[in-house]
Amino acid sequence: MLGRVLLLLFLFGLHRASAADIDYCTPAPVGSYVEPLRFLTAEKAQYIAQAFGTPIYVYSMDKLQTQAQAALNFPNAYGLTVRFAMKSSSNAAILQTFHKMGLNIDASSVTEIARAVRAGFAPDQISLSTQDLADGFEEWVEKGVKINACSLDQLERYGRAFPGTSIGVRFNPGIGSGGTNKTNVGGPASSFGIWYEWMPQVKALLAKYSLTCNRVHTHIGSGSDPAVWVRAANLTLGLVAQLPDVSTVNLGGGYKVARVATEHSTDLQVVGKPVRDAFVEFYRNYGRMLHLEIEPGTFLLANSASLITSVRDIVSTGSTGYNFVKLNAGYPEIIRPSLYGAQHPLVTIPSKPNPRVCSYVVVGHTCESGDLLTPLPNEGSALGARPMQEVQLGDLVVVEGVGAYCASMSTINYNSHLQAPEAMLLTDGKVALIRKKQTFEQLLQNEVPLP
Repeated sequence: MLGRVLLLLFLFGLHRASAADIDYCTPAPVGSYVEPLRFLTAEKAQYIAQAFGTPIYVYSMDKLQTQAQAALNFPNAYGLTVRFAMKSSSNAAILQTFHKMGLNIDASSVTEIARAVRAGFAPDQISLSTQDLADGFEEWVEKGVKINACSLDQLERYGRAFPGTSIGVRFNPGIGSGGTNKTNVGGPASSFGIWYEWMPQVKALLAKYSLTCNRVHTHIGSGSDPAVWVRAANLTLGLVAQLPDVSTVNLGGGYKVARVATEHSTDLQVVGKPVRDAFVEFYRNYGRMLHLEIEPGTFLLANSASLITSVRDIVSTGSTGYNFVKLNAGYPEIIRPSLYGAQHPLVTIPSKPNPRVCSYVVVGHTCESGDLLTPLPNEGSALGARPMQEVQLGDLVVVEGVGAYCASMSTINYNSHLQAPEAMLLTDGKVALIRKKQTFEQLLQNEVPLP
């Protein structure tokens, strides 16, 4: 009899300790800010999830057009060309949208050139600045693509192939700007561009091959300090003054965009006005009206897309640990938090009425402890609990700010996860699929089994 009582008590204890009875909500501090949806509604997100599945990227046509127009309004003295930094997101539908808006292209590889041409851009609308001037660049130059030599060796190779022609040169102006070293592409710790002190070597190569340098390019990174950006622009003009044939100055991109409420966005009018004034002063001093080029990527795209995901699991490591929310997206879809400690809003679409605000650590779906969507700022491996509306299994969570350097920089197929689809929310409210979900057969199609 006693044994039966003990067994019943044991079974009752198991019931009491079941998953359904564990409270996975650690209440967030009173007054915690909960990020809102950016351009989707809960109803629209649910519709897209039902129609196409999750995870799925959704771009806003309206946001893309608004940001493109803001870039086209960048202050300038003697003309402006806006080049889309297509490495930030290379889908053909996005390229076509910006083509219609009058943007040109900044390409980072020969393959990107081919994609841009396929999307409708003429070769002479494309400029290539690349770490790897791959074989085949000569064919594109002959078709009209502009090249910015990013090293002395690249300048030599171009000169051997096209003596007596014009060329652009990318310089490292000696300073950089970025949230971390991984987003800083200027200064002595960066390999991008020709170090500014090597100007004599640049001039010697130009003379050796009878080249004319008609464009100077600099880019310092994705920082948030307008003063640093303006200083870099002035340093660039100092380089231009040493090259009398330069008529176009490309100042790159690097305009910080606030994804979460604690961040600050760059105001293009604020950073543009002193640059315009500097171009006017340069004309007074040197008699040259310089055409300005800029190359935004993040500015155009960051807040123009959302990633709709589903909650797959919720686990706890006890009263002294964390409550973890596991999504069906992570490394393969959005690596920026793990790589940079980047902050992305996470918005619950709750199924439970009157949800509480809880503190969660949100993680991805790969077998990696580093697959983390809520790191501490600028620290990719440090856990940072995030206030969110309470989630249940199967709820949707929308990751905001995923337009730039997410789909294009994904670690697709890690853990053999299939590449996520992409959709476009059109201005009339309809949704168009702009990339299908990868199939299992496509995952395997280039594998060659051993005989």
